[in-house]
Amino acid sequence: VQLVESGGGSVQAGGSLRLSCTASGFTFDESDMGWFRQAPEKEREGVAAILTGAGSTYYADSIKGRFIISEDNDKNTLHLQMYNLNAEDTAMYYCAALGGPIADRRPGPWLLDEEEYAYWGQGTQVTVS
Repeated sequence: VQLVESGGGSVQAGGSLRLSCTASGFTFDESDMGWFRQAPEKEREGVAAILTGAGSTYYADSIKGRFIISEDNDKNTLHLQMYNLNAEDTAMYYCAALGGPIADRRPGPWLLDEEEYAYWGQGTQVTVS
């Protein structure tokens, strides 16, 4: 299994970035997916998740209304479009895959529990100044 993130970088406050995660080694359209982030000296936190099939999404309150998670099953790629970035969004962003469908198919905070995710990318850095 391989998850490769891209699209990170440095941006001014108020700017936008689009992260991508290219997946291989598992059946992408059968796996729920998520984005997590870890800021310096802070614990990793869930940002957004998407349920395969239904396409239902769930977002952390801190980014709700500013970030959009989406997936392209034809290209085995997960995206995170980020708008109106601020300094608190500065972090390493990680793509994660459950490897299958989560048992509870309702969108909810359990989708941002990193213990549910079996596979992780190496991360892409986002810096907002």
